[in-house]
Amino acid sequence: MPLDLNKIKSRLDTLKNNTTKSTALWKPQGKQTIRIVPYAHNPENPFIELLFHYNMNGKTYLSPSSFGRPDPIVEFANKLKKSGSKDDWKQGRALEPKLRTYVPILVRGQESEGVKFWGMGKQVYQELLAIIADPDYGDITDLKTGRDITVEFKTAEETGKSFPETTIRVKPNTSIAFDPSDNAVKEKVKNQKNVTELFPELTYEELAAVMDTWLNASEANPDGEAAPETTETTETAEETAKPVQSATAKAAIKPANSSKAIADEFNDLFNS
Repeated sequence: MPLDLNKIKSRLDTLKNNTTKSTALWKPQGKQTIRIVPYAHNPENPFIELLFHYNMNGKTYLSPSSFGRPDPIVEFANKLKKSGSKDDWKQGRALEPKLRTYVPILVRGQESEGVKFWGMGKQVYQELLAIIADPDYGDITDLKTGRDITVEFKTAEETGKSFPETTIRVKPNTSIAFDPSDNAVKEKVKNQKNVTELFPELTYEELAAVMDTWLNASEANPDGEAAPETTETTETAEETAKPVQSATAKAAIKPANSSKAIADEFNDLFNS
């Protein structure tokens, strides 16, 4: 039987995409310092809210509802919640996609690696929005007058809880995001990826097929163990709350006062 070159090319593309994702996504380890930078594809708001279906056949899928598009799993969840059965309502709630918010960052000491995307839960996201909305802090993402953030991650074993914990502390002093004369870093900040490239969106029909497979598996083994989650899909208790509306994030981002003492290279970074 001849080789199916289309399948081989498809698998190669998948492997390449996974490698790109692993290098572009950032997870805190211990205590690290980062700097949130403006999102090149939406300079007015660096926070990108995405909704995901976790542990669906052991995988994670981006929900089209992230962009206001129809999602067959969401439609099925809504039908369950309207059935009048308490158990169905609970199952429908469990099927609703969960919020994950991403933000472009530079990791201090690793600026040469370029922009990475930090995926955070609702609790940390709300804390950052509250800080930005505070006039004493303002726009901490400003390239000239923003502030670095210390992020500390502790495992469940370290916290003594059933889930890991992430805490943040914004530096009291303002600073520049990077040396404006460093053209290599400047280009990486300017030409950062679109985060949605890291999470391919299935078509309505493809996602419906995923749901059908999940439903058939559940019916075949209703008392069986759930498929294990991957490292990338592990959620903490903070993930289960309702999504924060995008308008909240937009309202919290306030323009910071420009500092003429900082090099002019920053002024047109996303406008040239």
